[in-house]
Amino acid sequence: GLTPQERATLVLGESLVLGLLGSGLGIALGSGLAALALKMLGGDLGGGYFGGGQPVLQWQPGTAILYGGLGLLAALLGGWGPARAAQALPPAQALKGLGHPEPERRRRLPGLLLLVSAAGLAAAPPIDGMPLAAYLSVALLLLGGMVLLPVGIEPLYGPLARRFRHRLLPLLVIERARRTSGLATAAVGGVVASLSLAVALTVMVASFRDSVTRWLDQLLPAPLYVRLAGGLQGGEQITLPAAWVDSLQALPGVARVSGLRVRPLWLDPGRPEVFLIARSLDAEGRPLPLVQGPLKPPPDAMPVYISEAMADLYRLAPGQDLEQLSRSFDTSPGHASGVLPRFFIAGVWRDYARQGGSIVMDRTDYTRLTGDQSINDLAVWPSAGVDEAGLLQAIRHLGSTADPGRPLPLELASSAEIRARSLRIFDRSFAVTYWLQAVAIAIGLFGVAASFSAQVLARRKEFGLLAHLGLSRRQILCVVAGEGAAWTAAGALAGLGLGLAIAALLVVVVNPQSFHWTMDLMLPVPRLALLCLATLLAGTCTAWLAGRSAAGADALQAVREDW
Repeated sequence: GLTPQERATLVLGESLVLGLLGSGLGIALGSGLAALALKMLGGDLGGGYFGGGQPVLQWQPGTAILYGGLGLLAALLGGWGPARAAQALPPAQALKGLGHPEPERRRRLPGLLLLVSAAGLAAAPPIDGMPLAAYLSVALLLLGGMVLLPVGIEPLYGPLARRFRHRLLPLLVIERARRTSGLATAAVGGVVASLSLAVALTVMVASFRDSVTRWLDQLLPAPLYVRLAGGLQGGEQITLPAAWVDSLQALPGVARVSGLRVRPLWLDPGRPEVFLIARSLDAEGRPLPLVQGPLKPPPDAMPVYISEAMADLYRLAPGQDLEQLSRSFDTSPGHASGVLPRFFIAGVWRDYARQGGSIVMDRTDYTRLTGDQSINDLAVWPSAGVDEAGLLQAIRHLGSTADPGRPLPLELASSAEIRARSLRIFDRSFAVTYWLQAVAIAIGLFGVAASFSAQVLARRKEFGLLAHLGLSRRQILCVVAGEGAAWTAAGALAGLGLGLAIAALLVVVVNPQSFHWTMDLMLPVPRLALLCLATLLAGTCTAWLAGRSAAGADALQAVREDW
């Protein structure tokens, strides 16, 4: 006697109860995962920056209530579609197990609109310095892909159905996957979403690591590097004594040395400080990792190279004059007041170390303008055939005898050591992403298990009929596992495609808008293939486990209901 509206209210009420239970469990499990992550990865989530004591979990009730409310809202929104379906369901057909699934053509237009909207938002500029439109684009891209998932199953499995039309079990699996494609979103939607994000994070991290590796290789051309320990002094890095640098250059086994000077500059009070780097450069700007340029400067101008962050924050481009830098030299020591030097932006270089921006100029020009011959870092090229370990020992000895009673606190490292240390810090910093990927995949597989368990309960008559027709329990389990493999394979393909699209969005749009630097897109094909294969195997095993009760005695008894 329930009216259509009462049936819809019943479904929404169930969604509300499930949302309350799920939100409560989600808050508890999230707190447990956070505590476990702190215990395993530390307070810096694997970055290795903080040592010492174990951090204490900070549990905030307000934040927990906020996320619990979002979970409840998600449950109600998720139940709105089924509530409308229950409202419109013809009772007579429902009693016979018949329904009216939503035609695929009705899914195409909303899905395509979501994808078009995502593409439009991807081209939008940042809002208040944050890529909010790009984040919304990622969400719409995921939603559009999941809405269109059933539409793509028919062209995927249609040819296979014709190929296996004379083989019973494969035909059952393929036809079930094709003709109930509307259930695919519910069955593997979590896998699609979680695999998409896992693929996107994998590609983004691999692209960033590969770009950082090549950046270090270009930026560290010398085999050995020397600097003073002790950090900053008066806002600037402490410098090496000029007389000691001359003594080092005269050491046996040293072919040549090259100094580097770093100074902070405040070009705009409303922006972060910019670092001026004076180092030896050739006419082509080497050894800088240029992404634009180099351009030939006018005869009356000195070439400078700005970082990507500098170009983005100050709206600068190659070919322009850097007037802000010219004004900063008006008060530089040794500069004749009234005649400002002209600096020409000859190129843009990639700098992952200074997010606020940096400017590189030739050290000869810098010394001529300022008279400053100080050096912060020293690159050393050993002579051919010289043992680097022995040369390092000689440099340390020279530092200990530079000033009696006050040895220089030197930091010495080879370019290989600097590269290995930098990449080790990078890997520790992104260790939490692997943790999040594992959690996301586990959530997706849990969704597969829940969906197939519900389908097994709803399909007891079907499995009982197959048993009466002569299929063994193992064969029925193979059908269920095959359906899980078919849907998970479709979900893995969709997740891979969406993940690659999201990765391109993160690399090309989100990263430059967030950090003002770029990276080269790199696809770790073996890792992505392994990730998809693991998801496929896990989804198949999950469906098999969920269907173990499909061929039991209760399934056989369920057929009696139709007799």
